[in-house]
Amino acid sequence: MDLISPKERLFRTLDKKETDRKPIICPGGMMNAAVVDVMTKCGHLLPKAHSDDTLMAQLSKDVSDETGFENYGLPFCMTVEAEVLGSEIDFGSLECEPKIKKEVFPHVSEVDYKDINKMLKEGRIETITNAAYKLSKNSDVPVIGSLTGPISTADSIVDPMTFLKELRKDKENANKVTDYVTDFLIEYAKQLIESGADVISIADPTATGEILGPKMFGEYAVKYLNKLIDAIHETGTRVILHICGNMKKVDNYIPLIHMDAISTDAMVNLSLLKEKYPQLTTMGNLSTYLLESGDREHVIKATERLLAKNIDIIAPACGLSTSSPIENLQAFTRRVKEK
Repeated sequence: MDLISPKERLFRTLDKKETDRKPIICPGGMMNAAVVDVMTKCGHLLPKAHSDDTLMAQLSKDVSDETGFENYGLPFCMTVEAEVLGSEIDFGSLECEPKIKKEVFPHVSEVDYKDINKMLKEGRIETITNAAYKLSKNSDVPVIGSLTGPISTADSIVDPMTFLKELRKDKENANKVTDYVTDFLIEYAKQLIESGADVISIADPTATGEILGPKMFGEYAVKYLNKLIDAIHETGTRVILHICGNMKKVDNYIPLIHMDAISTDAMVNLSLLKEKYPQLTTMGNLSTYLLESGDREHVIKATERLLAKNIDIIAPACGLSTSSPIENLQAFTRRVKEK
């Protein structure tokens, strides 16, 4: 029998305090566990749940109840911010997550800077904050509100290839755009927190060493992630950050980011990262390919290896495929809870 609640366990871990065992979570957003098996079993379906707060809350609870992940995560995609900021969205289907159909601006110099307070009333923001409020009534399970990070949000409103070039060629406007979207993300995060989100999770898949390179990672990613995280911390809320890809080129920057836990892709050796930077709280990083395509026994053995490495928070490495079988997710979470 567990000695403490899932919320308290996660809080203690993020605060570097002792717990009875490792938390196991899947935050939502890019790391979304609303797989087809869960939806068809429980009857609360996407894409309708993207825009219905009652369905969104029910599906988030279904995911936790059916998979064993110890949190409620929302939303179920990474397009909320881009939609509000003006990009065209394809809302997908039961099997396919939403994606950006067309970015709204061709260049950083052409971005239209809208009133942030007005934007907070647009798109699906109210749907998500209402769902967070409904989920927060269960005080034992942490509600995790997921954001798309500043660099990824910026390149979701400006043509991505152009944006990446203009980080170097038009730094003035690139910084202006990234600062603008960071201000928007700060206010969106505050609304999530006011509505009941216990933890904010940020995923910034464009902000990698492989895409940006070390210099741009330090100049842009670290700067704007810290601006966002520091503002969230001012509310007293903890922050998890997910960085995709191989971090070897930029791992010296990771301790400079102010997050409470770092989540990584499966290719990253978290035990070596923690050995190098013992102050880090590590999260991850079971292969989502294994969770989708492997068998139950291989999932259990891989989970045991993570536990043996003393990773602080156990979680999937990155975005789960919607076709991941529920039996694999249950085997994963059950093994962690067996300690």
